Amino acid sequence: MPLPTPFHPRTSELNHNLDWKDWGGYFAANSYDVVNDFEYYAFRHSAGLVDVTPLFKYRVTGNDASLFLSRLIVKDISKLKLNQATYCCWCDDRGMVIDDGTVMRFGENEYFVTAADPSYSWFSRLIKKLDVHIEDLTDTHCALALQGPTSRDILKNMCNADLDSLKFFWTTSANGDGFEFKISRTGYTGDLGYELWAKNEDALKLFDAVWSAGQNYNIRMSGIAALDIARIEAGLVMNGVDYHSALHALTPAQMSTPYELGLGWTVNLEREPFMGQKALKAENKNGSRWGTVGIDINWPDLEALFKKHGLPPHTDPGAWRHSVPIYDRDDLSKQIGYATSGTWSPALKKNIAMATLEIDYVKPGTEVNFEVMVEHHRETVRAIVGKPQFFNPERKRSILNK
Repeated sequence: MPLPTPFHPRTSELNHNLDWKDWGGYFAANSYDVVNDFEYYAFRHSAGLVDVTPLFKYRVTGNDASLFLSRLIVKDISKLKLNQATYCCWCDDRGMVIDDGTVMRFGENEYFVTAADPSYSWFSRLIKKLDVHIEDLTDTHCALALQGPTSRDILKNMCNADLDSLKFFWTTSANGDGFEFKISRTGYTGDLGYELWAKNEDALKLFDAVWSAGQNYNIRMSGIAALDIARIEAGLVMNGVDYHSALHALTPAQMSTPYELGLGWTVNLEREPFMGQKALKAENKNGSRWGTVGIDINWPDLEALFKKHGLPPHTDPGAWRHSVPIYDRDDLSKQIGYATSGTWSPALKKNIAMATLEIDYVKPGTEVNFEVMVEHHRETVRAIVGKPQFFNPERKRSILNK
């Protein structure tokens, strides 16, 4: 049975829909109301507050902490400056992705790592003789994600941190009313936003301070259903949905490399040895077989297809997470890949998806055929390949004090 997070006394009172899911062994609100529209729009027009405590959290310390993480992760963590954060992934020795997450540098030899999957065992087995200590903070520390255009103003009204100068993917320490916490300018919505990290004993103080400060800024509780829509718009991959961890995949075909996931920009090849380096160098030289793309599904085609069956066009009420075949534009017998997740984008007014396609089809503007099931019949509609990042507002990276 899932466990309540430290914020549960507050989130359970606000969850009028009683819609809960199991996320990492914790109760996570899927939707706080019958429909999640307002929760989603909070991300795009005001601020949505999400309990992200179930993320796996690790403190990595020791004289060799930087060396250790740089060997473990495809990005050179030794280049991280104090209070800087980075998005990254880590691989096995075949260059296949195990998980993705963030690394934040809180001290000279102190790093904070977040992950979607439990990673303590994998990290620990690679320490060997290095001066490194890994502390699992997952059950002792909590986290809130405050995402949306008014998130900066809300935090400025509840703590002493200089948020006007805090850059995208940087962190700072903050003091609330009688408690301390960390703020990172990170998130999973592709919008202006922050994640707040605190000890469990300060959870309710943190929640109450944020919630109170947000009342004049249209703050709303948001669940993972609304979060899923936002992250697809932003082109952010999800472990177990858009790719499978190499530790859990049943066959090699289920595994992916950073290049295949569109995460090649996180790979620093020319440096000291790291896990998967040899395989990734070979792939970088020879090319990848697959690529991750965004798919813009043709709406007039969809309307016409449903009309043929005497029905109005149908879209899922939220994000979907299942495999959908994609075919060559001119040859419907040739499957060239598959969509992994998708949604109707309320902000963009488009039917979009994230997909894995053969490398010859990943060029933006390529036309493909997307499979649709209507009245028990498999049909196809036209779709256009683009970059996975459909939504990327300037405010996400903006700072007020330059």
